Amino acid sequence: MKEINKNINELLKKYQHVSVIGISNNPLKPSYQVAQYLKNAGYKIYPVNPNYSSVLGEKCYPGLKSIPDKIDIVDIFRPSEQILPIVYDAIAIQAQVVWMQLGIQNTDAAQRALEADINVVMNRCMKIEHMRLF
Repeated sequence: MKEINKNINELLKKYQHVSVIGISNNPLKPSYQVAQYLKNAGYKIYPVNPNYSSVLGEKCYPGLKSIPDKIDIVDIFRPSEQILPIVYDAIAIQAQVVWMQLGIQNTDAAQRALEADINVVMNRCMKIEHMRLF
């Protein structure tokens, strides 16, 4: 069975299509900064926030299931108590990784993802991890 926070280096190398759930269009917000960094690092980002039509020059989607392309990593910037429905959507679209950003933890949601054979990273920042490893 997969484990939480394992093989981060491998996940960041292998998977390139990242949905950023809860992205802001405010350049001062961490979700914007992380998405911008990932885009500049060569990842294909898919902003997800029903309040915007585009962020960082990319079409913004109202929800995970509305993205027409295959998503590898579901990078989540939402409160911990809002994670479970996002994980259910990640399972439905057959994502490979559920990534909960710094300060975000939901062990029930993580367990559901693991049971669906989805990798889980919890309470870690994709930007920090990428900068540390590459």
